[in-house]
Amino acid sequence: MYAAHRARLHPDRPALVMAGSGRQLTFAEYEDRCNRLARVFLDAGLRPGDHVAFLLENSLAAYVAQGAAERCGLYHTPVNFHLTAPEAAYIVDDSTARAVIVSATFDGLADRLPATCPRVQRWWVLDPSLGNHAAPVPQHFSDLHPLMAAASGDPLPDEVRRLGGPMLYSSGTTGRPKGVLRPVPDAAPDTAGEFWETAARVAYRMREDMVFLQPGPNYHSGPQASTSCALRLGGTTVVLERFEAQAMLAAVDAHRVTHLMAVPTMLARAVQLPVDVRDRYEVSSLEAVVHVAAPCPPGVKRALIEWLGPILYENYGSTEANGGTTCTSQEWLERPGTVGRAALGEVRILDDTGAPVPPGTVGEVWFAGATNFEYFGGAATTDGRSADGTMSTTGDLGYLDDDGYLFLTDRKNFTIISGGVNIYPREVEDALMEHPAVADAAVFGIPHPDMGEQVRAVVELLPGTAVGETELDTHCRTLLARFKCPRSYDFVGHLPRSAAGKVDKAALRAPFLPAVSA
Repeated sequence: MYAAHRARLHPDRPALVMAGSGRQLTFAEYEDRCNRLARVFLDAGLRPGDHVAFLLENSLAAYVAQGAAERCGLYHTPVNFHLTAPEAAYIVDDSTARAVIVSATFDGLADRLPATCPRVQRWWVLDPSLGNHAAPVPQHFSDLHPLMAAASGDPLPDEVRRLGGPMLYSSGTTGRPKGVLRPVPDAAPDTAGEFWETAARVAYRMREDMVFLQPGPNYHSGPQASTSCALRLGGTTVVLERFEAQAMLAAVDAHRVTHLMAVPTMLARAVQLPVDVRDRYEVSSLEAVVHVAAPCPPGVKRALIEWLGPILYENYGSTEANGGTTCTSQEWLERPGTVGRAALGEVRILDDTGAPVPPGTVGEVWFAGATNFEYFGGAATTDGRSADGTMSTTGDLGYLDDDGYLFLTDRKNFTIISGGVNIYPREVEDALMEHPAVADAAVFGIPHPDMGEQVRAVVELLPGTAVGETELDTHCRTLLARFKCPRSYDFVGHLPRSAAGKVDKAALRAPFLPAVSA
């Protein structure tokens, strides 16, 4: 299945629905808009293999822009619109984008980009609803609306229809973000895509004619890939403009959603809602709920399975997409803490010398064989990637059991070494999350003059609850060896998180590190 096929067979079926505004595109309208914008790209001189970048919120425009690039062979980079202008400019320039589309709502950001991105030849502004941009167009920009209106929505000629692909940016294990360039076959978009369809069915548990809910930001790899897969399968995708737990449940109820992908924090926020609030929404239409990007605390996962039934699946991988694992509810209940077995590619656990370690031994987690990739421009080729490009690491530590199930212990960079003993923060975080007043927790090491590092916890409490250090310390001591327990605590209203939903431990830890002399 492909969106163009769906447009021919079922033109009036909704392809994209915005949950908040109710605006939508049928598959016929989606295909028409994608073809129009693809022709604008070609008329501007862009050719297969060129790069474009988009600063677009979750909107109809964002998915049409990606669909247009996919139909005419362009690499497209969705940029996190929460970045500062210098951060966004770095990605735009590093990607060698020849054209950039910015949302009409980001005109303040747009004004500051052209001066620092000299490689860009076309700056376009587009209304997120695909309507006419009524506000003044920023200097150096052109309004895409009249250009698209004048272009034909007919399918592109065979000689210019080529598959394009995303080039997302990953922080890897260290350093500045790097473009992850995956191989794209030289083929028409509707004849290629075996990898995406495999990912859709195996990793995302998708099927044709589903209703898929996307609550995450389109510039992150998981939401971008899963929405692309849903469109390829001809399912209807409902998109949250921005995440809010009650809004997510309301969308499931209103649209009879069958499939959902979210980060654990989103699902935790939903299961932590008061029962009378949760019960307002009918969620029995759900067939598969997939969580990605971070491990789910055991207490939260058990509560989700109890609430939703054994339809909770876990995916583990990285933006590099060189492999990944998947885990069913039943597998997790039989092996609590596992993130599953390899579904795409192969899992390898290696020691510091790059040698494989036996089952049960903690080492660095590597994937091999699913797509093979390179960092764009040869950036940091030894950072998180083997020299031959066949393997990539997530930067996590973990082990395989005798049956090939992967268990994570922590990110390598945040392993705490106290008195020469390794302490894995995830184990401490899971223990804290077992306390009924704790909504979320982050654990990391801070410098200590005697022990090297000391365990510190930052805790987010559930609304309306109160608990102190003494009670949490007593709680942790019932679950953990004393040397693993936090020696100090902070309490915050909300833990800082990246766009991918992961706790920003670097930001939490930074105030405790010694100042670096210039």
